Amino acid sequence: MSEHRISAAPDYTNAALTMLGVNLFCAFLAIWALYGLLPVLLVSGVLNHAIDRLRARRR
Repeated sequence: MSEHRISAAPDYTNAALTMLGVNLFCAFLAIWALYGLLPVLLVSGVLNHAIDRLRARRR
């Protein structure tokens, strides 16, 4: 046990961002099927605005 070396954790950033995109697509598809295109456009606009605000806050 004492010879076991702890190595660096793998970087799963790309995999996590890819799965986020897939899940977001599925959520938009479900919203579109249930309520139509307008709510999808509104949700995507709100998400875009929130991301822009977070980017501005980090600077």
